[in-house]
Amino acid sequence: MSILESIILGLIQGLTEFLPVSSSGHLIIGQTILGLDISASNSLTFSVVVHTATVLSTLVILWGEIKHLFIGTFSTTKWNEDKNYVCKILISMIPVFIVGMFFKDTVENIFGEGLNVVSICLIITALLLTFSYYAKPRERENISYLHAFIIGLSQAVAVLPGLSRSGTTISTGLLLGNKKEKVAQFSFLMVIIPILGEAFLDLIKILKEPSEMEILGIYPIIFGFLAAFISGCFACKFMINIVKRGKLIYFAIYCFAIGIGTLLYSIFY
Repeated sequence: MSILESIILGLIQGLTEFLPVSSSGHLIIGQTILGLDISASNSLTFSVVVHTATVLSTLVILWGEIKHLFIGTFSTTKWNEDKNYVCKILISMIPVFIVGMFFKDTVENIFGEGLNVVSICLIITALLLTFSYYAKPRERENISYLHAFIIGLSQAVAVLPGLSRSGTTISTGLLLGNKKEKVAQFSFLMVIIPILGEAFLDLIKILKEPSEMEILGIYPIIFGFLAAFISGCFACKFMINIVKRGKLIYFAIYCFAIGIGTLLYSIFY
């Protein structure tokens, strides 16, 4: 992988991690277009690097909210809204923890991660975004524990490449009647630990098969990391504003177009 290729893939990861268009699906599309071997271990290594970069970008953009929750959670007050909110985040992570720990490899073996899967999941993402855009449920002031768990279930389903994590969780939250700005913030905060956990599991997989790992080189890793981090900061802030304005329909159109285009590409090429 060259430095230019690492920058391109880093930008793709950073921009699409928070936009409801599936970062994993776009990475597979990007690697295919660049002619890289998406099954190689160096691809997995690079994926760990750029996913870590996007988590750090989340911490930077949402640092005020994270700091406030941290202070409130560990305060001497017996119970407060911050502790309540953190408990909801923890509950939302239960489904993805179970799937990630026990069923991720099974899901990948059943569905695979080729362009056909990516294209179909992108079309499903488009449908979810469309439903959430046109549905007008009565808005709730706060996300309930039940809704937190249901949103967590949608995140667990989004392990499939092409099924957007942010798009699925935000759409689910909106369909349940939660306010746009609160769903967006909750969606971004709830994925921090799962993304780090996924990166950790991938790191273990890399260490178990060192003979199959092709050395990327320090510069592609550095430039890929920086590209993902900088673009991730932009995308995270941009996405929160987009959700508040209720403009998800444009991403639905984009996902549908890319999904159809990818499907045609995989069939004819």
